Amino acid sequence: MSEAMGSIERVMATLSHSEPDHVPVYPILSGVTRNLVGADYKTWATDAGVCTDAFVKAAREFDIDCLVTLVDLSIECDAWGQEILYPENEAAHPNYNNCVIKEIEDYAKIEKVDYRTSKRMMFHIEVCKNLVEQVGQDKPIVAFVFGPLGVLSMLRHQQEMYMDLYDDRDAVKRAAAAINDTLKDYVNALIDTGVHAVMFDTLYSSGSIMSKAMWTEMEGGLVKELADICHERKVAVMIHNCGQKIYFDAQIESMNPIAISFLYPPDDCADLAECKAKYGGKITLIGCVPPVMTVTATDEEWDAYCKEQIDIMGKGGGYMLATGCEYPANAPFDRARRMIDIAKTYGRYNKAP
Repeated sequence: MSEAMGSIERVMATLSHSEPDHVPVYPILSGVTRNLVGADYKTWATDAGVCTDAFVKAAREFDIDCLVTLVDLSIECDAWGQEILYPENEAAHPNYNNCVIKEIEDYAKIEKVDYRTSKRMMFHIEVCKNLVEQVGQDKPIVAFVFGPLGVLSMLRHQQEMYMDLYDDRDAVKRAAAAINDTLKDYVNALIDTGVHAVMFDTLYSSGSIMSKAMWTEMEGGLVKELADICHERKVAVMIHNCGQKIYFDAQIESMNPIAISFLYPPDDCADLAECKAKYGGKITLIGCVPPVMTVTATDEEWDAYCKEQIDIMGKGGGYMLATGCEYPANAPFDRARRMIDIAKTYGRYNKAP
């Protein structure tokens, strides 16, 4: 039986495709952590001290193996003056009745801005800095960044932006490039906090949203620029995409990630077993338990699904058990605890016979 490891040692072994003491585990505890510190959603999503305390408490109380700073997808769009709504019990989101880009001509107004003028970007930077200082010696801290096309869709409703791609693709491209110029400075600032990795959310690199050719044209080159910054500064690149039929191959070619967090098999694999066989030697796989199962499944079904993921993807290392997207913000913590216990027991490597 392998000797017990700390989280950083365990994750590093997994990323290098060797078998640690047990499968690393991270139910993506984000908004739900506000309940650990008795905060309302808006306070958690805007007060760096409160958000930090919530993440730290989750790390210590549940002994999860890493922290990903997924707060919501509206962090970056704040820099362009997008109005954000803060519901009481769900993630912040843009006011789509008051988008910055109201018509196609407004794309021309999107220019590079100074990330330091954005309260929410600076909030996120402070959270990352705090987490590195408080738990970064024990837990990998992964900064979460929405890709440029995703940020643009926060300024222009997703459906409208998609139609604009057909009406004036060059206008959309120019705006996405301007956003990316801002994100490059922002990513450098996040790296300056000492985070161990940056995880890019590439929402549109998914067969359920956009063709592979279109994604490569519209965002592939831009996210490569972001990933290159990380590679140059010796910070790991990770990807999160919980869409259906995501493009592992195009994203690997563009970004050379060390890990991909996902929910569904990629477009060129029939199932997760084929995904492990095809990509398990190239990247670390993170997932793929559906968050909805926290409220729809029985304990037995939940446990069986977590074990099945380990059976399919755990052999040889290179796998982290996790929810395929954010753990529901209003769900109880019992399923997270069960997942963690399964990783530590059922997910042990070199079990004694």
